[in-house]
Amino acid sequence: MTESPPVVPLISPNTMEPSQPLADATLALAAAEAADDRKGADIVILRVTEVSYLADYFLLVTGFSPVQVKAIARSIEAKLSVDHHRHPKRMEGQQEGRWVLQDYGDLIVHIFMPQEREFYNLEAFWGHADQVPFIPSAPALSSDAAPAAGVAADLC
Repeated sequence: MTESPPVVPLISPNTMEPSQPLADATLALAAAEAADDRKGADIVILRVTEVSYLADYFLLVTGFSPVQVKAIARSIEAKLSVDHHRHPKRMEGQQEGRWVLQDYGDLIVHIFMPQEREFYNLEAFWGHADQVPFIPSAPALSSDAAPAAGVAADLC
């Protein structure tokens, strides 16, 4: 009688800990909020757990100048450090500010200038990954702006 091999828990190459059946999107959503705080555009979260061993999530963000790309990267790094006690294992592109990559192990953040995002088209490359819903915050009304019609009706 042949003996079956022992069952070994799946190991994530990024954390070297047993992987969970469905990874939690909390870190990716926090990073997306930090990007949104710095006016990052076209924010997309891809759940790549089932299609890649590189990470569980990719966050894709567009910045419209090298200064903005760097500011988005700093905002994400600060938020994940303070709120989640996480620091990138590796960062690339910070000097140039055209495409910054932050590797948190289970989350990889890509912050692009529009030309780089269009050229590399990671959404198409990872098109078979599930997209995690993220709704950017609405722009704040300035104090001298008139309230929206729905708001005014509620005040009457």
